[in-house]
Amino acid sequence: MEEKIIRIGITGPESTGKSVLAEQLAMHYRTSWVPEYSREYLEKIGRPYELEDILEIAKGQLQKEEEQSRSANRFLFCDTELIVTKIWSEVKYQHCDPWILKNIDIHRYPLYLLCDIDLPWEYDPLREHPERRSFLFDLYLKELSRRNFPFAVINGMGEDRLKNAIHIIETVNFNRPF
Repeated sequence: MEEKIIRIGITGPESTGKSVLAEQLAMHYRTSWVPEYSREYLEKIGRPYELEDILEIAKGQLQKEEEQSRSANRFLFCDTELIVTKIWSEVKYQHCDPWILKNIDIHRYPLYLLCDIDLPWEYDPLREHPERRSFLFDLYLKELSRRNFPFAVINGMGEDRLKNAIHIIETVNFNRPF
């Protein structure tokens, strides 16, 4: 019998170490991870993004996740997920496409790792809100809580951040219904 892949959503504001954590966890568990699709998409379009692009990014992220799930071993670590696109869209445009809203509940993960804002901000031309980190973190916290999604806040610097995430993953009972 084929083992079901456990998908773990890594979420949170920009510059909180989501990509690094996803890759480190994949290496630790010897499995696959899904890079943030928005970076690939935005670098490819060669123009400022628009509201409609966020929907394409959300769909592309899920497509990449499906592709990576084929090579996963027990876990699949997903660097960003649909809550990221929801919050991004609502903060930037005060609107979120209904497709994203509907699919957040359909595409629910058994665990979300919410990356804390305790890491120093790192400049990146695709990042937009260095001054709004606390505000954005609170939006993620409220969204996950409101939806009653299983999550843990991951904090710490360097190796401690990874160890904290591993500890959470090792203590979750993935056999219970979500």
